[in-house]
Amino acid sequence: MTDQTAPAQAKGTRPFSRFEWMVAGRYLRARRKEAFISVIASLTMVGVAIGVATLIVVMSVMNGFRAELLTKILGLNGHFTAFPIEEQFTDYEETVATLQQVNGVEFAVYFVEGQVLASGQGSSTGVSVRGMDEENIRKLDLLYNSAIQGGWDDWDSSRGVAIGHRLASTLGVTLGDQVQIINPNGAMTPFGSTPQIRSYPVNVIFDLGMVEFDSFYMYMPFEPAQDYFRLYEEVLRPGMGPLDPLATDEEIDAAYERIGQASAVEIFIDNPDDVAAVRERIAALPNLRPLVLTDWQQRNETFFSALQVERVVMFTILSMIILVAAFNIISSLIMLVKDKSADIAVLRTMGATRGAIMRIFSITGTTIGVVGTLSGLLLGLIVAANAEPLRAFISNTLGVTIFPPEVFYLTSLPSKTDPVEVAVVVGLALGLSFLATLYPAWRAAQYDPVEALRYE
Repeated sequence: MTDQTAPAQAKGTRPFSRFEWMVAGRYLRARRKEAFISVIASLTMVGVAIGVATLIVVMSVMNGFRAELLTKILGLNGHFTAFPIEEQFTDYEETVATLQQVNGVEFAVYFVEGQVLASGQGSSTGVSVRGMDEENIRKLDLLYNSAIQGGWDDWDSSRGVAIGHRLASTLGVTLGDQVQIINPNGAMTPFGSTPQIRSYPVNVIFDLGMVEFDSFYMYMPFEPAQDYFRLYEEVLRPGMGPLDPLATDEEIDAAYERIGQASAVEIFIDNPDDVAAVRERIAALPNLRPLVLTDWQQRNETFFSALQVERVVMFTILSMIILVAAFNIISSLIMLVKDKSADIAVLRTMGATRGAIMRIFSITGTTIGVVGTLSGLLLGLIVAANAEPLRAFISNTLGVTIFPPEVFYLTSLPSKTDPVEVAVVVGLALGLSFLATLYPAWRAAQYDPVEALRYE
């Protein structure tokens, strides 16, 4: 009695009533003769889950890759690099003090920089040497906290160098060993310029987690770097008259004052994306010496533009997985509608409206998409949160280097999940799943009960 009256009671009931959910749920549960359709629906659900999970993982890894590179690059090189023009850069301390007063500037550091050939235990390679004092190094948290051997205490008086662990491995040196650096632009002689060769002990070995920096950068105290690259000039001290031609070396040294120079200034700002506004504020400073400013977006424009294009392309391509799963929903629902043609006819003759039939099959297909989307969301978040441990496990298990640092610059696989992007992926999957149900549900609602029952 209950089974006969249920459809009749459904006539005129509100949309998405308990009756419609009950019938849709019944169609999702397979019986023996409907096992094939149920398998297709299950595979479709798995396809949606894989598509959603893949999109979340790939976008999280690419976000992490960009964020990690940005952190490493801007952790050492700053958001602006200011190069002096027109005159020698002897007023670097005053320049830094002026720049740090600009609204939006976090801090600034001055440095000496030059390219040299570094030689260790039978191996040589080109490196970039930066001369910085301890006060400025302490401002660079990334560099200051990256020491794995030695430390930065008494750095200014150490007369040694700091090198990355990959550079130490290349040169075959460790803490306390001597590193010889060769500068082709040495002192001038009657026969031309002679190379300048000096040896320094390794006082610090650091690990920044980025191959380029760990392999190419060498740091030394600021004043020894000025001396090595000859970035200074000697002028007579105030009040000193002409020197006696027979003056001793000690008298000459006492009479002259050495004024050092810096190569440039790195400027770090609060918001990396606020470079245009900060540039205008710096340009408006009234008493600032002439400087040429290059920001991080200009220096890395090609690299980060390529990375952004890659993110868009990957999102578009991987979205096709969800689209294919949506077409599978269409095919499985069409097969279900064909199989349930007699049931549809019986429901229609017992009072079910076309709208009720359409909603029943729409609920059936949308449920497949919702369950698949939520499963993919959970799987994607778990994999994205454990990307590096999974990479290490697979790499160790297969004995194959996945995500080689020499190619991808970083020594670990970063991952950063963006809630907005996750919401877009989930919304895309749910939207496609719902749209995929409309045509099969509409076809089911158009069935003529007489025609459907004639051949049963």
